[in-house]
Amino acid sequence: MLKYNTTFSSFSVSDLPRAKEFYGKTLGLNIYDDKEMPNLLNLQLNEENIIMIYPKPNHQPATFTILNFTVNNVEETVAELTKLGVQFIIYDDENFKTDEKGILRGDDRGPTIAWFNDPFGNILSIIEKP
Repeated sequence: MLKYNTTFSSFSVSDLPRAKEFYGKTLGLNIYDDKEMPNLLNLQLNEENIIMIYPKPNHQPATFTILNFTVNNVEETVAELTKLGVQFIIYDDENFKTDEKGILRGDDRGPTIAWFNDPFGNILSIIEKP
């Protein structure tokens, strides 16, 4: 059995100052330099949920969603983030289509959701919580 003290998630970026700017200023999240481990950032989502962001010179963006944010209203959040320069991903697959704003409207198959990239190509989403 695995015995551990704590757990945390992490993801890579190619430029820590740029990540600090995007996550801290554009998205308005709590991000700070890790005091115990130099050259790392902590993205603190709440008191217990901290995600480590680390630099990787040969960074390759994740091909899946690395971080999901539940919101009360996806339409309003898309509008707010778009004003801040965030560009939402438009999917135009036969079985998977977003609208012109990048919103996949919820139905019996799933929630209303929209995806966007951070400056490093990692995929994030906002999901409407009923």
